[in-house]
Amino acid sequence: MHKLLLFNRGSNAASGYTQTTRSTHNAFRSVSCLLGLLCSLFFLSLTNIQAQDVDEALYEALEYRLIGPFRGGRSAAVTGVPGKPNLFYFGATGGGVWRTKDGGRSWDNISDGYFGGSIGAVEIAPSDHNIIYVGGGENTLRGNVSSGYGMWKSTDAGKTWEKAGLPKSRHVSKIRVHPTNPDIVYAAVLGDIYKPTQERGVYKSTDGGANWERVLFATEDAGAVDLTFDPNNPRVLYASTWHSRRTPYSFISGGEGSALWKSTDSGKTWKEISKNDGFPIDTLGIIGVAVSPVNSERVFAMVENKDKGGLYRSEDGGISWKLINDDRNLRQRAWYYTKVYADTQDEDVVYVLNVSYHKSTDGGKTFESNNAPHGDHHDLWIAPENPMRMVMGDDGGAQITYDGGETWSTYGNQPTAQFYRLATDNQFPYRIYAAQQDNSTVRIPHRTDGYSISEEDWESTAGGESAHIAVDPENPNIVYGGSYDGFLTRVNHENNTVRSVSVWPDNPMGHGVEDMKYRFQWNFPIMFSRHNPDVLYTFSNHVHKTTNEGQSWEVISPDLTTDDKSKQGSSGGPITQDNTSVEYYCTIFAANESPLKEGLLWTGSDDGLVYVSRDGGENWENVTPRGMPEWMMINSIEPSYFDEGTCYIAGTKYKTGDFAPYLYKTTDYGKSWEKITDGIEAEHFTRVVREDPEKEGLLYAGTETGMYISFDAGENWKPFQLNLPIVPITDLALKENNLIVATQGRSLYIIDDLSMLHQAIEAEDTDAVHLYKPKDTYRMDGGSRKSNSAGTNHPSGVMTYFYLPEYDAEKDSISLTYFDAKNDTIKSYSSKRSDDKLKVKEGANQFNWDMTYDGAERLPGMILWWASTQGPQQIPGEYTVKLNVNGTDYTQPYTILADPRSEATVADMQAQFDFISDVNETVDHAHQSIKKIRNINTQLSAFEKQYKDNPDTEELREKSKTLREDLEEIEKALYQTKNRSGQDPLNFPIKLTNKLAHLNSLVGMGDFAPTDQDVAVKNELTAKIDAELDKFDRLVNDEVAAFNKQFNAMQLNYLFVEEE
Repeated sequence: MHKLLLFNRGSNAASGYTQTTRSTHNAFRSVSCLLGLLCSLFFLSLTNIQAQDVDEALYEALEYRLIGPFRGGRSAAVTGVPGKPNLFYFGATGGGVWRTKDGGRSWDNISDGYFGGSIGAVEIAPSDHNIIYVGGGENTLRGNVSSGYGMWKSTDAGKTWEKAGLPKSRHVSKIRVHPTNPDIVYAAVLGDIYKPTQERGVYKSTDGGANWERVLFATEDAGAVDLTFDPNNPRVLYASTWHSRRTPYSFISGGEGSALWKSTDSGKTWKEISKNDGFPIDTLGIIGVAVSPVNSERVFAMVENKDKGGLYRSEDGGISWKLINDDRNLRQRAWYYTKVYADTQDEDVVYVLNVSYHKSTDGGKTFESNNAPHGDHHDLWIAPENPMRMVMGDDGGAQITYDGGETWSTYGNQPTAQFYRLATDNQFPYRIYAAQQDNSTVRIPHRTDGYSISEEDWESTAGGESAHIAVDPENPNIVYGGSYDGFLTRVNHENNTVRSVSVWPDNPMGHGVEDMKYRFQWNFPIMFSRHNPDVLYTFSNHVHKTTNEGQSWEVISPDLTTDDKSKQGSSGGPITQDNTSVEYYCTIFAANESPLKEGLLWTGSDDGLVYVSRDGGENWENVTPRGMPEWMMINSIEPSYFDEGTCYIAGTKYKTGDFAPYLYKTTDYGKSWEKITDGIEAEHFTRVVREDPEKEGLLYAGTETGMYISFDAGENWKPFQLNLPIVPITDLALKENNLIVATQGRSLYIIDDLSMLHQAIEAEDTDAVHLYKPKDTYRMDGGSRKSNSAGTNHPSGVMTYFYLPEYDAEKDSISLTYFDAKNDTIKSYSSKRSDDKLKVKEGANQFNWDMTYDGAERLPGMILWWASTQGPQQIPGEYTVKLNVNGTDYTQPYTILADPRSEATVADMQAQFDFISDVNETVDHAHQSIKKIRNINTQLSAFEKQYKDNPDTEELREKSKTLREDLEEIEKALYQTKNRSGQDPLNFPIKLTNKLAHLNSLVGMGDFAPTDQDVAVKNELTAKIDAELDKFDRLVNDEVAAFNKQFNAMQLNYLFVEEE
C-alpha cells in the first residue's frame, strides 16, 4: 500500500492514507518559517560563493532557429486598408503584429524589435494609413490567455514603433481612430481579467496616445469589450462592457456591469441603452455591437443572455430593440465569440462570428453558415469600398477573401502556432513533438535532408490540441498523447493504427470536475520512465502507471492535491456553463522522474502542492516549499542531472492576478527550498525551468516574455533572448546539446549548439580571442535557406564560432582554415579576400563551412546539363580548424561523423572522395585548357583583323586561321559551345567535360562508393579528354611556338599563352 508522508500527520481511517488539511499545512508553514529563513540564508551564502556571470558578448553569435511549423495560431485582431487591396494586418495572440502586402501570399512580422506577445486590437487611421495603433492582450479569454502591456503606435506603416500609453490595460479589445483626425483615438480596455481593477472601460486620447482620459467606466469587474463609431458620424459611439473573471478553476461571463452604451458627444457622456425597450431585462453577458454604414439608425447587438440571448436589432439608433434571431449556432460558447459586423454597402447583410461564421442577407432574420479555412472565428474586417474584400481572424490566424468568402488565402504561411508541452524521440535526426492549440499534435524533425522544414516534413501524431506527448524510448513510431477529458491515445505510425488507452474512459464533457472519478486537467502529464521503457506514467489527481501499453492502469499514489471541493464545481456562468477540463482544478499539472535514480518521482499540482516519492510510488512525501504562496500552479519540475536530491520547480500565479516569477530549488529532496528568481523582471512570470544536462549549474527559464539563463544554478538570472522575438514561452527541452523552445504564438525554435555556450562559460575573459571547438558534425544532405513560408533548416557543415574582443576591418586580417588529418589545407577563408570571404564583426562570430573541398572551375556562361563540379565532402574522421588573427594562430580539433542512417562504410566514402577528386581534377584541367584556347583564339582573331590588309602577313594569317580552327575543334570536343541557355543541351548534345562531371552528380547522390560502371565510364571519358588535352599541348608546344617564332621574326607584336 502507498503511504502519504506529511510533516504534520493526521489520520483518515476511511482512506487508509495519512493526510493533512490545507490549514494544518499552513500552520506548519508558520511554525517552520524561522527554520526556513535560516536555511535560505545558509544556502544563499553558500551559493553566492559560486555565483557566476558570463558576458553575453562571448556567446551572442548563438541564434534561435525557427523550425515552424508554419500553421497559424489564433488571431482576434485583423484589419485591412481602404483603397489598398493587397495590404492587411493581423495581431497574433502571442505572436505580435503581422503584415501582408500581397493579399496573404506571404506575411512578415512588423513588431519584432519593439514589442510582441498577445495582441488584442490593430487599427489603421482612416485619414493617414501610415498611422497604426496596436493594443496588447487578446479578448478571447481562454484558460491560457496572455495579457498585454498597453498601446503602441507607428507613424510609418510599421517600420518603427513607440509606446502609446495605457500600460496597465492588460487587455485592449478594440481601438477606433477618428475618420479625419488620427490623433483622436478610443480604446476599449477590458483590463485585468483575474481581479477587480479601476483600469477598465473606454479611454480617449486627443494627442495620438500621449495622454488618455477614461470616458466610460462600468464597474471594477466589467471592462469594455467592443467599441464602434457610427460610420457616418464620429461623434456617435457605441460600446459594450462585460463582467468577466478568470480564476484557475472557473470562468465567469456575465453580471453587474455587462451593458451596452451610446455616446453622442464624442465620448464625453454615455447612456446605457441595454435598458431600453426590447433588450433582455435579466443578467447580461458579453455583447457585440455593429452599426450599418448604409443606415446609421440600424444597430445590431449580439447578446449573451440565459433565456433571450441572440441577435438584436434596432432601427432607431438603440432607442428600442427587437430579438430577430436566437439560433444557438450564433451564440454558443458566447464568451469566446459574440461578434457582429455590418456590411459596408448593404444594410441587410450582417455577419455573426462563432465556430462558423454566419452571413445574413435579410437583416439577421436568417443566416447561412460558412467556414473560413480554419474555424473558431473572432474578428472580421470588411473593405468600405468593396465588401467582397475581407480579412478574417480565427483560431488559425488570418485569411483573406476577394470574393465574399467563396475562396480564402491560406493560414499555412504564418509561424504563429501556440504550443504547449515538448517531447523528443530517439530517431535520427530526432523529431520534436508538441500539441498546437486548436489544431493537431505534430511531430516535426529538428532538421531535414532538404533546405527547409516544410509542411511535407511534419505530421500529426497521438493526442489532441492540449496534449502532453510521450514517445516510446525504444520505438519512436509508438506515441502516446493526451487531450481534454482525460482522453489518451496510442498511435503506431508504422501501421497507422490508433488505440484509446484512457485511464478511465468516462466522458465528462459538460460536467464539473466534481463528477469525475479521476480529475484529469486538459493538459495532464504523460511520461515514460527514464530508466524502464516498459513503464508509462500519467497523472490525474493521482499517479497512474502501466506496464502493458495502457491495457490496464495501476494507481500508485493517493490524491496528491488539496482536493478542495469548493474549487471543483462547474465552470462558467452565471449564464453559460463551459466545461472542457481547462478549468478542472486540484489536479497534478507537472511531473518528472529523476534521471539519476529510477522511481524517484516528483509531482506538482495546479493548486500548489509538491510531492516526492523515492521508491517508485510506494510512499509519497509532501515537500511543498515553505513560504510559497498558496494556490501556485506548479507548471514544470526539473530533477537534476548531477545530484539526486536536487530539483527545480517553476510555478505561476498569474491566474490570480499575480504576474511575478516563481522558481524554487531544493538540494535535499524537498526538505528545504530556496526561491531563485533574482534578475528576472517583476512581471515575467515563469512557466518552465530546465537544467542543462551537460553543464552543471547552467539553467534555462521560459517566461511570459521570453528566455532567461542562469550560470550559477539559479542564484542569478539574465535575459537569454538573443534573436528570439518577445513571446510567451510554454516549455523547454534539451536534446543533443540543442535547446528547444515551445512558444505561445511563434511556433517552435531551437538553438543548435549549446557546446559553444558551455565553452563560453569556461572562457570568461572577454579581452582575449577565442576559437570554440566545433560540435561534432554529421555528414548528411541538406542545408539552410530562410523562407517566409517554411521553417529554417539546420545548416549543413561545420558550425564554427569564434570571438574577437575588437575588430577593425581596415587594419585587422582574420582567416579561418580547415585542415585534414595530415595537416594539409582543405579550405581557407579570409576577411581580406573578395572570394571565399570571411565576414567578421567585433564580438562573437559564427561561420558555417559546408565540408566540401574545392571543385573544378566552372567557366562564366558555361551550360552543363545535370553535372556537378563541386568538390567532395569530408569523410568521417578527425580534423583541425585554425583561426588566424593578425598572424596569431588559434586551433581546435573537430570531428566529422557518418550519418547513422547511411548504409555506406567509411571505405565507401573514401572511394567516393577519391573518385570525385579525380573527376574534378580532369574536368578542371580541361576547363583551364578551354580558357587558354579562348585566350589564344582571341589574340589570333585580333591579329588577323589587325593585319588583314598587309600582304606580307598573308601566309601567317592562314596559319593563324588553321590554328584557330584546330583549337576550336578541341574546345568543341571538350564542351558544347553552342549551348547558351539552360535547355539548349536538348538541342545541342553535351560533350566530354559535361559527361564526366555528370558522373559526379551520380556518385555524389549518397555516401556510396562508385559502381564498377561509374569507374569504367570515368576511365573511358578521362581517356578521351586526355587525348584532346594532348592535342592541345602539342599545338601549344609546336604550332603556337612556330607561329610565335615566325611572328617574332617579322618583328610583329608577340603572341603568347597566358598561364592561369
